[in-house]
Amino acid sequence: MKTPDRETDYSRVIELTLFEAASEMTDPAERSAFLDKTCHGDPGMRDRLENLLTVRRKADSFFDMPPVKMPADMSRIAVLEGEEQPGRSQTAGLVGSGAFIGRFKLMSRIGEGGCGVVYRAEQLEPVRREVALKVIRLGMDTEAVISRFELERQALAMMEHPNIARVLDAGTTTYGCPFFVMELVDGEKITDFCKAGRVGLRQRLEMFIQICGAIQHAHQKGVIHRDIKPSNVLVPEFGGEPVPKVIDFGIAKATLGGRAESDTVTVAGQFLGTPAYMSPEQARGGADVDTRSDIYSLGALLYELIADCPPFDPQRLKEAEFDEVRRIVCETDPPPPSAVKGTRDIVEIDWIVMKAMAKERQFRYDTANGLAADVRRFMEHEPVLAGPPRRSYRLRKLVRRNRTTFLAGGVALFGLVAGLGLSTRMYFLERQAREEQGRLRQLAEIARNNEMQMRQAGEYQNLVSQAAVKIRYGDLEGADTLLAMVPVPSTPPSLEAAATFMTVADWHLMAGRWKDAATRYSSLVRAISNVDESDNDTVSRNLLFASAATCFTGDTAAYERIRKLAIERFADTSHPIVAEQVLKVCLLRPTDEKFLSRLRPLADLLAKEVDIKGSMVERNLHQAAWSKFSLALMHYRDGNDAAASGWAARCLSSPRKNPAREASARIIQAMIEHRAGHHGVAATLLDQTAPRVMEHSQPPLNYGDDVSGSWHAWLTARILLNEAESMIRN
Repeated sequence: MKTPDRETDYSRVIELTLFEAASEMTDPAERSAFLDKTCHGDPGMRDRLENLLTVRRKADSFFDMPPVKMPADMSRIAVLEGEEQPGRSQTAGLVGSGAFIGRFKLMSRIGEGGCGVVYRAEQLEPVRREVALKVIRLGMDTEAVISRFELERQALAMMEHPNIARVLDAGTTTYGCPFFVMELVDGEKITDFCKAGRVGLRQRLEMFIQICGAIQHAHQKGVIHRDIKPSNVLVPEFGGEPVPKVIDFGIAKATLGGRAESDTVTVAGQFLGTPAYMSPEQARGGADVDTRSDIYSLGALLYELIADCPPFDPQRLKEAEFDEVRRIVCETDPPPPSAVKGTRDIVEIDWIVMKAMAKERQFRYDTANGLAADVRRFMEHEPVLAGPPRRSYRLRKLVRRNRTTFLAGGVALFGLVAGLGLSTRMYFLERQAREEQGRLRQLAEIARNNEMQMRQAGEYQNLVSQAAVKIRYGDLEGADTLLAMVPVPSTPPSLEAAATFMTVADWHLMAGRWKDAATRYSSLVRAISNVDESDNDTVSRNLLFASAATCFTGDTAAYERIRKLAIERFADTSHPIVAEQVLKVCLLRPTDEKFLSRLRPLADLLAKEVDIKGSMVERNLHQAAWSKFSLALMHYRDGNDAAASGWAARCLSSPRKNPAREASARIIQAMIEHRAGHHGVAATLLDQTAPRVMEHSQPPLNYGDDVSGSWHAWLTARILLNEAESMIRN
């Protein structure tokens, strides 16, 4: 039997929950019907709720006040006092009213919940900027609500992630109501953004992966969001690119940091969150909620991003009694997203969503990174780990829905088994159990290894993100220190990583730090080649940078990896400029017949384009001259000196001059003359070419251009010069 104090606690929790639900209703008739239904038989509770709602409306009016006169020494403690103006109504709207909370001028209300109100505000000092300010309403400053609000402030302050809204300031009003100030996220909720912009499946999944990264960051900081839903994921655009941001950790639960259980504002039986997206254990109101509750909500969000509707009908949940809501969330499986969309092309997404939304949390993904990794596998046409649900899991669900039938059948089956020989049956069952145990141990070991790899990958991505921030503020040395902790084979595949490694690589290169530049260019290639799968010269140009730097520094192993990546990535290209760049990447050093045979189709493609009137190559004199040089290098490596000499001559006769390209062509001519036995001619050509090549390939380098010769073009000439001098002079 519960003690009277415990019953009182539950009664307060129920009243708070009903108040929060009623606060969301704007229609007075709807709110009144809701209170009639939920307070049936308890008129005292009905009266208390009506009083609270009245206080709330008065509190809202209190915030809608005329401008205040700020004290000369504005302090960090908030001020919320009005100065009467003739002719102004106390209930006038906030837009343009000039009401203040401390150093923040309230502009307009942009959102509200059961206990908090969010305003668009202007910070006046020390910098002027627009922010979002969240404050507890007057009349709602109960100990439980203030505790939950204080927890939201601390939870957000612990986190620093590009996809989580940042906390900028915090304080209390003169009436003791806490508030905090955070980054203003001026965007649509993610589902509206996807529908309005007609965002395709791939971009939706990319944004979802970023959201998973934000939730993973929160979990690593010991914070569970517990209210992940579309309205808490806003999508502003930066530089034309959508960047989802997770907001509102208002009912987050701290799981680390030495906080006592009583500080988490979670009471057994409390119903917090949004039913359409909350996990079964959260719907049951238990205090035992862990990070896998957020995994369920992420699955529900992914469901809506795919199917364009929530997994459960929101109207049905809104109209249902609390017990019915719990039954739906805890026992009902939504239809797969592919069934809602009417397509079988996304059946693997069904598996991922159903695993994330498993009723029993031990069957869900262990981490948000694990969920994101399976989505990435789907995008990259790799087998997803979720797979179709196991038979044992489906059987358990069937038993749960038909307990009476299975109980009766089990009794009958037991009698039959006993009659046919219980001991023999038990022997086989025991052997199968041992085998199953061994298999499960193997799966657990694999899962632990995968988790370790995912955690490590997340750490490397975090280092790259921190380096990008340092670059933004001009701290290239600090960024390089962070990037040095990311092994080249573990470089995160992302456009952010590619841009970060390129900036630091160029910095090293211009300072003459060849080996450091070569290492960062190698990481750049791994970052971009796994993300950009298009057949254009963006990726192949990055390969050109990396191959020149690694080959020049003598890192043979790194150069061979880049050469192998280039031919595997672009062996089937139909783009002539890509073909020309891949030939240069792969032929900086001699290679074997097997590798040359894979390059010949690219050389044939390029040779046709050079001689076709009006082709992409023929129209561009600069590109045409480089194409002729690449063909000369290809034929020289292939042992066809006559063809190589012809292409080199055509390169040198181009009206579009480029000293680096011309030097490289003459070096090829020198090596051809040497192989023909004309050693004097070869030496003369090198004597004419070497000084200029040496001059332009010494640090500090200039980035260069198509007229003077880019840095990697001069490095190409230097690499060929070193090979020619080793052959001719020695």
